Amino acid sequence: MPSDLSVISEGIRAALVSKNAARDEAVNRSRELIRHCSEAIRAIHRREWDRAEEKLKLAKTGASELRAGVLPYPDLYHTGYTQDALKEVVEAFCTEAIVRERALPTVEELAVEPATYLNGLAEAATELRRFILDTLRREDANTVEAERLLEWMDDIYDQLVTFDFPDAITGGLRRQTDIVRGVLERTRGDLTTTIQQQRLQSALRRAESLAK
Repeated sequence: MPSDLSVISEGIRAALVSKNAARDEAVNRSRELIRHCSEAIRAIHRREWDRAEEKLKLAKTGASELRAGVLPYPDLYHTGYTQDALKEVVEAFCTEAIVRERALPTVEELAVEPATYLNGLAEAATELRRFILDTLRREDANTVEAERLLEWMDDIYDQLVTFDFPDAITGGLRRQTDIVRGVLERTRGDLTTTIQQQRLQSALRRAESLAK
């Protein structure tokens, strides 16, 4: 075997070994990042704000480490598991901001791709349905808070439908937007029913008061 071919082969082998190690590390970091984001959202639902912020900090650090690990390999950065994990970061941070009435984090602040941000925002919108339903289940159902969150869902949907680009550009945003529309309509129906029930109960109480 010519010596130059051997040298070339060894160089390629070393490069692929390094890339394979970076891939394995990225997969592990992606899984850990998704776990932190899931735990953050769970804490937000329970209104455990300190724990939520702790998990969001871990997620932010994990996202930075994930990006740094695949920086030399653009194809690993743009692959599914990396972008899916970063999408979960967007979902967690946007959900927390909306629920706590804070400024929505930007694409630049979260250091993600535009399409990843939009898909994460879409998932945050669907996550708001659970908050609204939890609010409506309480005896003293706060319809004002539920309407605020529904308005956010509506506004997000209104923005998502304006991004009429091929799925190859938006990462399948059209499907996510359709999901948001379905969740939005169901949630709007649930909220409308609750408000109507509250009005009926108030009318009955007034009638009973007058009858006494």
